[in-house]
Amino acid sequence: MELKVINEQGQEASRLQASDALFGREYSEALVHQVIVAYQANGRSGNRAQKDRTDVKHTTHKPWRQKGTGRARSGMSSSPLWRGGGRTFPNSPEENFTQKLNRKVYRAGVAAILSQLAREDRLAVVENLSVEAPKTKLFANKVKGMGYDSVLVITDALEENVYLASRNLPNVLVLEVSEADPVSLVRFPKVLLTKGAVAKFEEVLG
Repeated sequence: MELKVINEQGQEASRLQASDALFGREYSEALVHQVIVAYQANGRSGNRAQKDRTDVKHTTHKPWRQKGTGRARSGMSSSPLWRGGGRTFPNSPEENFTQKLNRKVYRAGVAAILSQLAREDRLAVVENLSVEAPKTKLFANKVKGMGYDSVLVITDALEENVYLASRNLPNVLVLEVSEADPVSLVRFPKVLLTKGAVAKFEEVLG
């Protein structure tokens, strides 16, 4: 599989031969959906809590006598049937949302996403990416000069100047290969890899 290599002006400079197993894989929507759902679920924390009928503050006094009123019998106002009562099956802070995902499945899902990005011409490669100083304006001009308004940049080693200069740009995200996740790969319209990142992807996922 050949990937497009661009220069700092966003023009195609050459082609890079890459692994077919990583950038030429057949796209599977079901596989990618499974990987993304599992990734998002594993990032959830069980920090929500609801009260059951023993936790709500209500009197235990019987609202009315059992018989003779013509109304349905009722024991206490903390019943889940009453407004303000406890929940029948409340959410617990200890709730576990994690989903088991095999390593092969995760790698296959990321490879399918990268392959589809390459087919749709949403993925490009650059020799390297650096700025002289940690200035947001410098990095913004560099990205804009390449023709990108919103882009995910993946590098093999994140330079401090690039990190500091990019973190204040709302539509630009710079990550290392080890931090790249399927949600970010799908979310951004364009993905820019350095040559070192391509080699590292092939080493890790290939």
